[in-house]
Amino acid sequence: MLYDIIKSSSFARLMGNHVRDMLIYLFENDQNFGVLCKIESVTFDPSLPKHIADEFRTMTLFFLAGYTFESARIDNDILIFEAGFGQENIGSFVSIPLLSIVQIIIDDTPAFVNLALPNERISPANSEKNEGVQNSMSTFLSNPENQKFLKK
Repeated sequence: MLYDIIKSSSFARLMGNHVRDMLIYLFENDQNFGVLCKIESVTFDPSLPKHIADEFRTMTLFFLAGYTFESARIDNDILIFEAGFGQENIGSFVSIPLLSIVQIIIDDTPAFVNLALPNERISPANSEKNEGVQNSMSTFLSNPENQKFLKK
């Protein structure tokens, strides 16, 4: 089942390697890009003022171009770059764990999508979904006409 694959640590390693390779390729080819990431995993040094930090959404897009792109590097599975925020252009180093990057976007088009959920726990909503899939499969298999769709 897809959920079992995307939550496995080996799949997370695969995605981590893929996102690292993709970023290195973009750096080597001087290609500006955006990263859509889970803001809960992002750190700012120094911390941003509350009025700026509160503006970020759960999934936030950072676009790396100009000085931000030039300052970017990968260190210990973390993408780090310097950027200015708000009308005051407050400078901060942004650190994004590679596995928190959900998409890499080039020219408004996703060029990489990360499906890994390495540290996610099954929430009640997810377990209900899993039960629904199992119930659906049971219903499907209970019809003798559907046996022909099973691999032997």
